[in-house]
Amino acid sequence: MSLPQPALDHAVIHVGAQLDDAATLFRHLGFQLTERGHHSLGSSNHLAVFDANYLELLGYEPERGNHRRDLWSSPVGLSGLVWKTDDADAVYQHLQRQQLAESPPASFFRPVTLPDGSELEARFRTVRLHSNRVPNGRSFFCQHLTPDAVWQQAWQVHPNGVTQIREFVIAADRPDQAAEVYLQLFPSVAPEEKEGGERVINAGAVRLRLINPETAKEEFGNLPEDYNGTARMVALSLHSTSLEQVKKSLSQGGIPFHEDRHRVRVDAQHAFQLALHFTE
Repeated sequence: MSLPQPALDHAVIHVGAQLDDAATLFRHLGFQLTERGHHSLGSSNHLAVFDANYLELLGYEPERGNHRRDLWSSPVGLSGLVWKTDDADAVYQHLQRQQLAESPPASFFRPVTLPDGSELEARFRTVRLHSNRVPNGRSFFCQHLTPDAVWQQAWQVHPNGVTQIREFVIAADRPDQAAEVYLQLFPSVAPEEKEGGERVINAGAVRLRLINPETAKEEFGNLPEDYNGTARMVALSLHSTSLEQVKKSLSQGGIPFHEDRHRVRVDAQHAFQLALHFTE
């Protein structure tokens, strides 16, 4: 059986009971968000859909907060690194062989109203890496049984011009150790090794970067106040067709930002504990 290859499906931002505030903030950041969806497992979400991946604001409404309490144990902010698969069962077998499996694939759905007004069920199968191997968050594979319920062209146009997630960044005192779970997950992939213990894993159009706290602070600003040195998902780099569009969206939304010739940065305190880099 062929080994799974790394390809980012989406990044999950845990917002807990603050779905309304998070949706308002991310619209001010220049993202078009889908209408609120409600999973059959109890969580709720908004998506910012790009060409091949997407952001998910994941939280719950007060009357549904008792469902899936396991989702809300991680810190608020970037908390989910989600990989693509077209065969959740095969991935589960691989995870079992690698001693990374937590439970068999789970199936769930959420109703969706498409841009043309028609209704569809978005259906998924997911399989998760064992929680004790991914501190401060989750990493899992997602099989989209109905991809058209997510990747609609009308949802892929954003005022800030973003078209893709390009980097997913994890900070850790020992990035080489934090990378071990992903090297075990993808044994056919050789990481790039850089100064300060940095490890880079190429995942198609996206790079997974594991860096030390000093590098994270230098590139992305302050880390969360409760950062304790264990592996923590802290930042995303996003490709935009125009940094001028990014700056215009941020200015109109009242979002502070830093800029240089090559990028625009929004610090974590202005983006739900998630630092954002925008590049062309």
